[in-house]
Amino acid sequence: MSAAAVERPHVGKLPSLLEEAEKLTHLLPGHRVEILGGNLTVTPPADGSHAESLTNLTFAFAPAHQGQTRVAQAIGLWLPDGPEDYAVPDLAVVDADYRDHLIEANCYDPAIFRLVVEVTSSNYATDLRTKVAAYAVAKVPVYVIVDRRAERIHVLTDPFANEYNHHELHAAGQHVTLPDSIGAEVTLDVGAILEAARP
Repeated sequence: MSAAAVERPHVGKLPSLLEEAEKLTHLLPGHRVEILGGNLTVTPPADGSHAESLTNLTFAFAPAHQGQTRVAQAIGLWLPDGPEDYAVPDLAVVDADYRDHLIEANCYDPAIFRLVVEVTSSNYATDLRTKVAAYAVAKVPVYVIVDRRAERIHVLTDPFANEYNHHELHAAGQHVTLPDSIGAEVTLDVGAILEAARP
């Protein structure tokens, strides 16, 4: 039998990462599904103190929830470093017209993000390494990390390539005023945020 006569089994099209992410979102309620650096990432639901710290942070960012900006929890950010990459930061300050900048899969253009916040949980390395590169590539001007393990707050500014040029650490007892570029004057009480975030 010639090679041309051999029938090959039909191989269907493999689902895209985005399609797989959508399936996982429905199969795993409460989990956070993201595509970072071409890798599908699934984070289990956070604990109560993670949620409480996000509530406190939302109150702290209240001055940014008016005029030209809005504060939003778990809003999708389309990442430019992969064809289907996206992240879902815990909290963000975005331009007020964000609805006009939807790209795909409930994710928005990174250009409308002025700040993102992550509170570490089981995805510790993702927040401190993978997302630093992802948010820098997306040119998010300010990235704040509430580091529950080390009990400090990281403030990263001035994105360049896949990193941030400025990285400040703040501990309990300090107050940090965030850059004006977020659209409002916001000062964080580091001790109060870390206390609420403590597992």
